[in-house]
Amino acid sequence: MEDSQMSAQQYQDSAAEVGEDAATSVSPSFVPPALTEEERLELQEELVKVEDEIQTLSQVLAAKEQRLADIKRKLGVTPLNEFKQNISRTWQEVTTSNAYRRTSETLSQAGLKATAAFSNVGSAITKKFEDVRNAQTFKTLEEKMGTLKTKMSPSGSSGAAPVDQDGDEVDADGPASEALLSQPEAPLPSQEMLMN
Repeated sequence: MEDSQMSAQQYQDSAAEVGEDAATSVSPSFVPPALTEEERLELQEELVKVEDEIQTLSQVLAAKEQRLADIKRKLGVTPLNEFKQNISRTWQEVTTSNAYRRTSETLSQAGLKATAAFSNVGSAITKKFEDVRNAQTFKTLEEKMGTLKTKMSPSGSSGAAPVDQDGDEVDADGPASEALLSQPEAPLPSQEMLMN
């Protein structure tokens, strides 16, 4: 008996499902105390009318959707074409938006500033290398390296005999080579000297 009371109570509490006629689902045994019989009948009539309107609108919508599909088919509009058009339209909307324009301008300015900064850094590095190359220490080192290269070159490969600092020819195996090898090396410029 308890089960039958529970199911009856659940039936009274349940709402009308989609497609279920709400007018017939309202049980006549449950009448709110504030409504008169006349008001209840009016509400039931209105409920039936609204349900009929909803059903009519659903049928009209289905017919319109069918007509739309027929027109698209006759025009040759495929789902892929629609997708492409939607993407193009969306992209057009994005590129004309204020946010996109501001972002684009900001990135463009940032790119120009970065280019200018890299150019300035490159110019500074080039100038520093020129300063180092023009420094007396570097010139002295360069001269010694050139002299050493000239003195160390075999006479057969360059066609000329090695010469000493005064420009006199010397024997590559003679005392001048030994003198060059025995000369104390000048200190190389330190990194600190090169950067100043």
